[in-house]
Amino acid sequence: MTGQGSVKKPLELYVHIPFCVRKCGYCDFLSAPAGQEVRRAYVEQLLREIQNAEALSGRYEAATVFFGGGTPSILEPELLLRILAELRRRFSFRPDAEITLEANPGTVDRDSLFRYREAGVNRLSFGLQSADNRELELLGRIHTWETFLESWHLAGEAGFDNLNVDLMSALPGQTVEGYRETVKKVQKLSPEHISAYSLILEEGTPFYERYAGQSGLLPSEDEERQMYYDTKELLEAAGYERYEISNYAKPGYACRHNMGYWERTDYKGFGLGAASLLENVRYANQRSLSEYLKGNTADTAEALTPQAVREEYFFLGLRMMKGVDPGAYEAHYGPLLQKLQEQKLLQRKAGRVCLTDRGIDVSNYVLAQFLD
Repeated sequence: MTGQGSVKKPLELYVHIPFCVRKCGYCDFLSAPAGQEVRRAYVEQLLREIQNAEALSGRYEAATVFFGGGTPSILEPELLLRILAELRRRFSFRPDAEITLEANPGTVDRDSLFRYREAGVNRLSFGLQSADNRELELLGRIHTWETFLESWHLAGEAGFDNLNVDLMSALPGQTVEGYRETVKKVQKLSPEHISAYSLILEEGTPFYERYAGQSGLLPSEDEERQMYYDTKELLEAAGYERYEISNYAKPGYACRHNMGYWERTDYKGFGLGAASLLENVRYANQRSLSEYLKGNTADTAEALTPQAVREEYFFLGLRMMKGVDPGAYEAHYGPLLQKLQEQKLLQRKAGRVCLTDRGIDVSNYVLAQFLD
């Protein structure tokens, strides 16, 4: 326990809801459809897991909460609000805590959105992916562009003024102009935050079986790169700041929860397969739903070596446009930093090291250099 009057450390809370209406063809997340009985049993076990973590509250104060999945909004509102209420009972929350709920268009309605907002959820993240209904059908999404617009307007009526929209590029059959139209349509809605990712073919997914090795079915490398550039051009012209490789926000609306991951803030994950980082020890929860429901929640714990901490600091931190302060690691990485600067992949600004535009283009290569 902390002493009287001592300042508690910030802690990020993540809650994994592993349920969805149906599995999308590209998705390799730990999620699947489930009936109401299973969902309710899962929430009961989740509440027990949260109760068992109460000891952390002596050292930490919740700075952010993020309900991810899966599709958290598939839960009946009373179940999700029970989880949030339990977190509030077990942890002290900062007055300005950011509380995010991931939601798929079509899984929310006026009543649920008003209830989420009244309970303190202050940030919504909509998984749109595309404004083209043909692309949405190909992806296996349950919504259309029109469904998204309906959910979007209902969120505004409920009082949400911090909304994110997820977009995907390099989809099968997608053209550069088609992707630009999606970005333009979303930008006109003026969300506070936009996350823009390229499709990754993950092994074990239907998309991998269908498209891996079939380059003619996907946009070319040049087309994918152009989509990447167009995202930056269109959003920056509309007043968005790129603060991380794949994330853009209006001033003051960067996702604090995700920033915490990249800055290695301590976080505690609850639910199936959830990960935690506490005092440089990484924990992972059970990934078997049947075992989790039995109460066997924990799986692994790994104390990070000084080398692993050093690698993570650069590998994660350099994803942010503000970069990192090399500080105590300058001696170790000095020659590498110098080499990458000479290659015009890194630059120094006000004592910090960050990616150049060219470095962003080959960020996977640059970040991999810091893995000894």
